[in-house]
Amino acid sequence: MIRGQKVMLDRDLAEMYEVETRRLNEQVKRNINRFPIDFMFQLTQEELGILMSQNATSSWGGIRKLPFVFTDYGVLMLSSILNSLRAIQVNIQIMRIYTKLREILLTNSEVLLKLENLDKKMINLGQDVKMHDGE
Repeated sequence: MIRGQKVMLDRDLAEMYEVETRRLNEQVKRNINRFPIDFMFQLTQEELGILMSQNATSSWGGIRKLPFVFTDYGVLMLSSILNSLRAIQVNIQIMRIYTKLREILLTNSEVLLKLENLDKKMINLGQDVKMHDGE
C-alpha cells in the first residue's frame, strides 16, 4: 500500500511478464499517455526508504532510479503494451475474464429484472386479495 493504493513494483511486474525492468519502463515511457496517475506513479525517495525497511531483504541491490509502481489499472495496461509471450497470454486471459464477467452481470441483471417484475405482480395480487376480502 502506497499513497493509499495497492500497487506493484515495476521490477516485480517485469518478472511476472518475463521482461527486463528496463524494457518494461521503456515501453511505459513510449506509451506514457496510457498511464495516468491512477494507473502508475514513481516513488519518492522517502517512499522507497519506507518500502525497503518494510521488506528487510538484501535483494534491492544498487537502485539508481526511483522505481515506478502500478495500480490494478496499470497492471492491466502493461499487458497490452508489452510484447513478451507471457504479457500476450495475460492480456488474452484478461479479455476472457472481462467477457465472462460481463456475461455474468447481464445474466444477473435479467434475473433481477424478473424478480422485480414478480415482486410487483405479488404486490398487485396482494392488493387484489385485500379488495376481494373487503367485499
